[in-house]
Amino acid sequence: MDLTYPADAEAFRTEVRAWLHANLPEGWFDDGFEMSDEERDAHNAAWPQKMVEGGWYCATWPEEYGGRGLPTMHAVVMAEEFHAAGASMRGDFFGDTLVGPTILQWGTDEQKQQFIPGILRGEVAWCQGFSEPDAGSDLAGLKTTAVLDGEEWVINGQKIWTTQGFEADYIFVLCRTDPEASKHKGISYLLCPMKQPGIEVRRIEQIDGGAEFCEVFFTDARCPKENVVGGLNEGWKVAMTTLGFERGTSSTTGYRRFEKELDQIIAEAKDNGKIDNATVRQRLMQSYSRMQIMRFSGLRSLSAVVQGKKDFGVAALGACNKMNWSEYHRDVMELAMDVRGMGSQILTGSGVENVPGYGRRATNPDYPADAMQSSFFFSRSETIWGGTAEIQRNIVGERVLGLPKEPRPEAKK
Repeated sequence: MDLTYPADAEAFRTEVRAWLHANLPEGWFDDGFEMSDEERDAHNAAWPQKMVEGGWYCATWPEEYGGRGLPTMHAVVMAEEFHAAGASMRGDFFGDTLVGPTILQWGTDEQKQQFIPGILRGEVAWCQGFSEPDAGSDLAGLKTTAVLDGEEWVINGQKIWTTQGFEADYIFVLCRTDPEASKHKGISYLLCPMKQPGIEVRRIEQIDGGAEFCEVFFTDARCPKENVVGGLNEGWKVAMTTLGFERGTSSTTGYRRFEKELDQIIAEAKDNGKIDNATVRQRLMQSYSRMQIMRFSGLRSLSAVVQGKKDFGVAALGACNKMNWSEYHRDVMELAMDVRGMGSQILTGSGVENVPGYGRRATNPDYPADAMQSSFFFSRSETIWGGTAEIQRNIVGERVLGLPKEPRPEAKK
């Protein structure tokens, strides 16, 4: 790891910090500062527009499309300062972190002109249509079809676990456009309008009342012919690019989303005496150590990007980091419930909780889970989305370490 913050990036840090102090609510940086639910909702509603006006939203994007063209280290500094201030720098995760960068890399000039401004201004909400009931980890086994009819694609099929599908304007959806091609080669990446009669969205309610996941049903849904990104039947490589963008510039801040949770778990262990249990202490220290591994892995990844390295280590880091943080969070949430003991069964939430890494999350008034309990439920999904831990291990083993491929079940005769 060889990483130095250049002088101009540190000067930029001063600019970011000054803007945050000038634009966050009065008293934000004072010890003990609190807002009412109404004040926080008003701030959250107004903040995205302030970000747009300040030029901070999607600031790494090219200037010709409305961004600021920030270099990597400036973007890292920006992420660090926003995180240190506890200020959100994201408007629509699926728009600014996933499909936007994908369009910038693979889209035509016409697609960039049509879709990028709406993402930059926070005017268009997006969702991701990848997983299907029978094609989750085996994403290439998807069955949703798109058939060209004149100037439009006609889409039929089903997607599942489509986060925020109920409020999205567009879905970037993988469809099979060549049924005769092999699994990976007959897929296209389409940008499809959600607000149309051929699309039905059903929310999937979880035990704590959260319902951000959805099922999406396509029945002769229509999508413009020109909305294929990256070329016809090239959807697999485009989708892999999208999944890679999930890691972005959070290399030096990603681990910090877990710090407050671990501090709270330690505080609860001290309060109820569990800190005196040797096994609990050992698990707490293991959690702390794993969080530091995340920190150093992020720095290694950033160092490799800055230096333009594409060697063995860089190829493995993405999959390893995904396995590490998602399995860490699952394990530390189980530790949190063990620290609480039977108290983990008592529901004392207010109905709306701030879940680390997710934000304000409405819960079921008949099942008022608090923030830690909601985080426990949500952590169960994290080893799955973005590539399951099992699949990530296969990728590292087969494509990086060169180990023999996992045995495949024999085809039925």
